[in-house]
Amino acid sequence: MASMRDIKRRKGSIQSTQQITKAMKLVSTVKLQRSKQHAMDARGYFSYMYRTVQSMLAKAGTIKHPYITPQESGKKAVIMITGNRGLAGGYNSNVIKLITRGNLKKEDLIIYTLGSKGREAMARYGYELAEDYSQMIDEPEYVDAMRLSANLLNAFKKGEIGEIYLAYTHFKNTVVHEPVLMKLLPVEASSEKESFAENMAVESGDKTGVADDVPMNFEPQEQEALDLIIPKYVTSLIYGGMVESVASENGARMQAMDSATSNAEELVGKLTLQYNRARQGSITQELTEIIAGANAIS
Repeated sequence: MASMRDIKRRKGSIQSTQQITKAMKLVSTVKLQRSKQHAMDARGYFSYMYRTVQSMLAKAGTIKHPYITPQESGKKAVIMITGNRGLAGGYNSNVIKLITRGNLKKEDLIIYTLGSKGREAMARYGYELAEDYSQMIDEPEYVDAMRLSANLLNAFKKGEIGEIYLAYTHFKNTVVHEPVLMKLLPVEASSEKESFAENMAVESGDKTGVADDVPMNFEPQEQEALDLIIPKYVTSLIYGGMVESVASENGARMQAMDSATSNAEELVGKLTLQYNRARQGSITQELTEIIAGANAIS
């Protein structure tokens, strides 16, 4: 059985940790409120842009354009959004598993990381890493997404990459965060994407759903129109993924710190009981020794 000194030392250590986790929970709660509002504000534009482009291409028929036609390059770029810090439960590991245990072959991938935790993990797994954009995820800005989008589209036009994917964490609510792998380019219209778009529309408060099937005419010509629309489409989805991921990270960290604080409180209670039992045993032993000594003298 552990001594009273050891129990007291361990109890003090856990109480110190509990104070830290409680403080981190409060900080995460404040950050969550702010990042959640940003995610909700961006979700309307995010979902409308997604649904509009998918619906537009579905109605436009056969169009030959680099952003739509599959490229010959076998390389696939994955924009991977994680956090720069840990202590957020399974937030980082879920996005990592989404790629490492997914259907995309390791040798075909180039990883563009937003978040040092994801970059460190993918480096350990031996994936090919491109530029690091981890500084963007601390305070996501639309201009950051625009810069990343421009770099990716430039590589796409040069044929260095043939497909672009976005791996992020979709923020459903404070306790539910869903890792998502979304294909950005080449743009494809499918029933699966329309279903996803409808779900996004409902979550953003839009009840109209995807637009009805009507003929699509381009003004100006389709080539010029897509050159303008698709970069905005890619940028908006990247920015949407960034703000959704930040909200998810803060929600996951708040939950993790809340659980850690509760566990610490439970451990402190158990150690307090253990300490009292050890103290009671020590007192009983001393009294026994005193009585035994008195009896021996008499």
